[in-house]
Amino acid sequence: MEIIIGFTLLLALFQIWLIPMMLNSKNLNWQLSNRDNEPEHPPSLMLSRATKAKDNLKETLPIFLALAIWSIAAGVDISVLAMWWLILRIVHGALYMAGIGVLRTLVWLPSIIILIMMALALI
Repeated sequence: MEIIIGFTLLLALFQIWLIPMMLNSKNLNWQLSNRDNEPEHPPSLMLSRATKAKDNLKETLPIFLALAIWSIAAGVDISVLAMWWLILRIVHGALYMAGIGVLRTLVWLPSIIILIMMALALI
């Protein structure tokens, strides 16, 4: 389970920080500033999608991490479910940035169901 948590944190690093930063490289001066003003260049469509994908990940990441850590403390192996959640979240982020809405939603729904299954396995 620990390796899955590590890969999940790597996904968070990429999706929350690295990808949006790279997609917003036109506004490097703004990124290095206190961000008191709006960026000089408006966000691209890809940056807007990456930001929405990032926000979506941030909604479920704490739940996933809490369940994963709880499973370690309880000695309950939910690593298969956790791996599927991670795979679905990677695919979800890629589909979000590609602008494939319906399929993105069809990938998101099982990731939520998996979180519920993880929680039920720990009760």
